[in-house]
Amino acid sequence: MTKLRITGGRVLLRSDGEQDIDLSLDDGIIAGIGRNGSSSGKEIDASGLLVLPGIVDIHGDAFERQLQPRPGVDFDADIALHDTEAQLLANGITTAFHGVTLSWEPGLRSLTTWQALLNALEARRWTCDMRVHLRWEAFNLDALETAIADITAGRVHLVAFNDHTPAILKKLADPVAGAKYSDRAGMRLDEFRALAERIAAREHAVPAALDRIASTAREAGVPMASHDDATITTRNEFRHRGARICEFPMAEDVAKQARDTGDWVAMGCPNVVRGGSHLGWASAAVMAESGICGVLTSDYYYPAMPRAALKLAGRGVLDLAQSWALISTNPATAAGLTDRGAIAEGLRADLVLIDPNVPRIVATIVGGQVAHITANGAARLA
Repeated sequence: MTKLRITGGRVLLRSDGEQDIDLSLDDGIIAGIGRNGSSSGKEIDASGLLVLPGIVDIHGDAFERQLQPRPGVDFDADIALHDTEAQLLANGITTAFHGVTLSWEPGLRSLTTWQALLNALEARRWTCDMRVHLRWEAFNLDALETAIADITAGRVHLVAFNDHTPAILKKLADPVAGAKYSDRAGMRLDEFRALAERIAAREHAVPAALDRIASTAREAGVPMASHDDATITTRNEFRHRGARICEFPMAEDVAKQARDTGDWVAMGCPNVVRGGSHLGWASAAVMAESGICGVLTSDYYYPAMPRAALKLAGRGVLDLAQSWALISTNPATAAGLTDRGAIAEGLRADLVLIDPNVPRIVATIVGGQVAHITANGAARLA
């Protein structure tokens, strides 16, 4: 059994808040809180550091840049996931739901890429708990049976309903904006435009496909989310299908309505770190501080997660426990994970050690194992 002691740190406990206290980790779980744990095994001197719950990211698609660093330049899924895992651990993310878009588009978001990613994830045991967040593109009727089979088989851990087809069609009218999509798909713009128009003609069959996906997810016990909800009506439609996570709502009234009906509102950490949405939508920081947004995700940039929580704590409206819960306890709860997201005896030993003066992550611990450590952290390890 693996044993590890973390001593001298400022620990954020689930029940008692911040405490100067030691932790004992044993065989992957938090076995003891206090100074009476086992003295055997390794020890990390966490003096001057914050000891926080591991970060749970329920929506991240930055891994796409490892799959396709340039338009039309693709790399093997195994290589991409290895580099992605290193980034996740270096940023304190111990559980990651990869937002894999299963679209009608060829290339990066195609059925082929979907299958390659799932196979690569299942081919080996990873240190970070990497899971699959199926971003189901509404008009992708050709892949419907594959998606249903993968949900049923337990290969999918969260389902989100996306509908980017109308927006793509609008952008294809502009050759510069349209090139982003045709290049990503590896097609000429005129060919991609013709494909998009054929796909859009299937609109009549979309609601029934959404119902089938939702029904399958409910039967499998897989949590669901709706993405980029523009209106309260749209949010209610997906809520009735069982989607209890409202991610990236386009208007504040949509977010408020979701919150008021007991649903989780998820937004992006880059929005907090940059001081606003790059699309001009609502401020995630303000919505978190007002109690509307309960979950923050990496969205498209992993380093933003710890920085966003610490920035919110520094603004003074939320304390550290409240701001860190946005990236640990709350997303774990929203995703149905009851064994992580907090520091308490019996939970998974997923932890992040942070130097609050820099701020910088010194070490990331996953399942009681040191998964990432800096030179500063290595000097503290006995």
